[in-house]
Amino acid sequence: MSARNDHTEAAAAAASADAEEKDVKIPVEAADEATEAVETETAENEQPVEQEEVPAMTEEEMVEAAIRAGEEAANDDFKVKYEQVSAELAEVRAELDAAGEAKEAAEAKAADAVDRATRLQADWENYRRRTAAERLAEQARATEKLVTALLPVVDDIERAIAHARSQELADDFKQFVDGVDAVHSKLMGVFEHEGVETIDPKGEPFNPLEHQAVGRVEDADQYDETVNDVYQKGYRMGDRILRSAMVTVTYGGAKRPAEEAEQAPEGEASEGTEE
Repeated sequence: MSARNDHTEAAAAAASADAEEKDVKIPVEAADEATEAVETETAENEQPVEQEEVPAMTEEEMVEAAIRAGEEAANDDFKVKYEQVSAELAEVRAELDAAGEAKEAAEAKAADAVDRATRLQADWENYRRRTAAERLAEQARATEKLVTALLPVVDDIERAIAHARSQELADDFKQFVDGVDAVHSKLMGVFEHEGVETIDPKGEPFNPLEHQAVGRVEDADQYDETVNDVYQKGYRMGDRILRSAMVTVTYGGAKRPAEEAEQAPEGEASEGTEE
């Protein structure tokens, strides 16, 4: 053993040192005896180590121990896998949150784009309707200007025809008058096609919105404020009065019945004029 050899070498070294100091030669037998004495002393000093006896395990205990060992190994493996899965789950959740934020931002942009497109579409529809209405209104104004400019011509033609009809004319001249009357009829057809209506209110209740009173006539046989004569016809185009009719209004008669008065426009009022 190593400890015994160390003691032997130490004893030999000590003996050699004593021999050198005393300069005494020790016989070989004495050296052997000293060595044996040292080994004996070392052996006595070394006490044998008592080993604890391990009791033998039963089969059930061995099974339980194996189960516990397996459970511990499974728990350790489960912990490692659980930590890995938890880390992956956290990463996926972070990606999911980022995707949700991106989705919300995209939906907001899409909603804003749809809203702007809807407003633009509405603006375009309003602009289209407005421009169409403006074109129609401009066309109507142009037609009104043209018709208004032609009204004096129509008046002259009608007066000329009326005057010619009141005279005794030759057959040839009557044919000429008939031709002028035909031209007048065509012109009035054009007016009608453009929505122009004639206002000829003889015998109707006076309406200040469409009639212009230029005189009053006393007549007890007619209802009060009735149109007696029409000096000049009026014209309307749609809801616009191009020219009011110039008329005379009666007075001194009975009041018009309520049923006929209700047919007159609201705000009707007679205009006082000089006789």
